[in-house]
Amino acid sequence: MASLKELKGRINSVKSTQKITKAKQMVAAAKLRKAQSAAEAARPYASRLAAVMGSLAGKVAGQDSAPLLMRGTGSDQRHLLVVVNTDKGLCGGLNSNIVKEARAQARALEAAGKTVSFYLVGKKGRAPIRRDFPAAAAAGYDTSLVRTPGFDEASAIAHELIAMFEAGKFDVAHLVSPVFKNALTQEPVTQQLIPVPAPVVASGGDAVVEYEPGEEEILEALLPRYVTTQVFGALLEREASEQGASMTAMDNATRNAGELIQKLTIQYNRSRQAAITTELIEIIAGAEAL
Repeated sequence: MASLKELKGRINSVKSTQKITKAKQMVAAAKLRKAQSAAEAARPYASRLAAVMGSLAGKVAGQDSAPLLMRGTGSDQRHLLVVVNTDKGLCGGLNSNIVKEARAQARALEAAGKTVSFYLVGKKGRAPIRRDFPAAAAAGYDTSLVRTPGFDEASAIAHELIAMFEAGKFDVAHLVSPVFKNALTQEPVTQQLIPVPAPVVASGGDAVVEYEPGEEEILEALLPRYVTTQVFGALLEREASEQGASMTAMDNATRNAGELIQKLTIQYNRSRQAAITTELIEIIAGAEAL
C-alpha cells in the first residue's frame, strides 16, 4: 500500500499534468476556430473549380490532344499514395486512422497486382508506413519547417508530384487525407489526384460556351492549379482536423486527470485517517501500560 508521502506526490503530479492538458485544450480550441473557417472557406472554391474543369473536360474527352495530366499514361500499374499526416502528436487517433486508411488502400492495390509507393506529408505517419512498407516510402515533404503550411507549401508539393508524374515515376496518384467534420469527427478519405479525374457535370448544364483560347490551352494552365488546390485543401482540412482532435483528446485527458485526482484524494484521506487512528491506539495502549 502506498505511503501518505507517495500518494501526495502522485496527486501533485497528476494536478500538474491536468494543468498542461487544460492549457493545450484551450490553445487547440482557439486555433480550431481559425483553422475551421479556413477549411470551410476553401471548399466552395474547390467545388467551383471542379465544375469549370468538368465543362472543359467534356469538350476534350477522348482526344489525343488532351493534356497529359488529364488523359494519363494509359496505364494504371504504378500507384502513388500521397499520405497527409500531422507534424505534432497529442491529437487522439487522427494519425493512426489516416495510416490505417493508407495501409488498407495499399494492401488492396497490391492484392490487385499493382505496384505501390508513398509520398509522405507530415511527420507522424512516417514511422508506421516505413515500418510496413520499407522500400516504398522514399519520397515526401516536410511541413514541420513552417508554422502553418499554406498555399506556397501546397504549390511546392503539387509541383513535385506533377514533375514525378511527367518523369514517368507513377501512373496514378491518390490523396489520402483527413476531412474535418467537427471536433469529434475527422474522417480519412482517399481520392484520385493524378491523372485529374474528369468531374461529373450535372444534367441540364449543356449551355453552349466558347472558350478563348481553346480548351486544351486552358486545361494546360488549369490542371496544375487544380492539383495544387486539392493539396491545399488537404492541408487546410488537416490543420482543422488536428486542432479538433487535439481539443477533444486534451479535454478527455483533463477529465480523466480530475477523476484520478478524486480517487487518489479519497485514498489519501482514508490512509491518513487510518494512520491517525493507529497512532491514537498506540498512544492509548502506551498510557494504559503506565
